[in-house]
Amino acid sequence: MNDEAGVRALFAKLADAWSRGDGAAYGECFTDDATYVAWVGTVYRGGEDIGRTHQVLFDTFLKDTKITTEAEPEVRFYGHDVAVLTTRGDVGKKAKTPTKVQTTTVVRQSGEWKIAAFHNTKRHGILERISFRFQPGIRPAGRS
Repeated sequence: MNDEAGVRALFAKLADAWSRGDGAAYGECFTDDATYVAWVGTVYRGGEDIGRTHQVLFDTFLKDTKITTEAEPEVRFYGHDVAVLTTRGDVGKKAKTPTKVQTTTVVRQSGEWKIAAFHNTKRHGILERISFRFQPGIRPAGRS
C-alpha cells in the first residue's frame, strides 16, 4: 500500500520548518546521507549540514520567506518505501509564479518518510520557448 498521505505530511513539515525559519527542523526532514543540490549548483550532504546551512540562510537572505509550490505534486511510488516527486516552486516573502523545478526522492526509514535526494533547478522559460521553436522535436510529450 502506498502512503501518499505520509509523503505529503513530510512536505507540510518541511514547509512549516521553512516558514518558521527553523534550520534544525528543516534538516530533520532529510536522511543522514541526503544529497541536496541548490539552484546555484551547490551540493550539500546529510540532514545536519542541510539544516545548519539553511539556518544561516533563514537568518539572512531567506529571512521571513515562504515556500510556494504550483499545484499538488504527483507522487510516484517505486515500491512501498520510495517515492519521487517533480514540482514547480519558489521562495519569497509573498506568493509568486514558481521559477524553479525540483525533483525530490523520498524514502521510508523505520516507518518515517525522509528526503534522500533533492535537486532544485532554475527554470529558463524564454530559453525553453526559443529551443522548442527552433527544434520542436525536443518539446516534452504532452506540452503544447
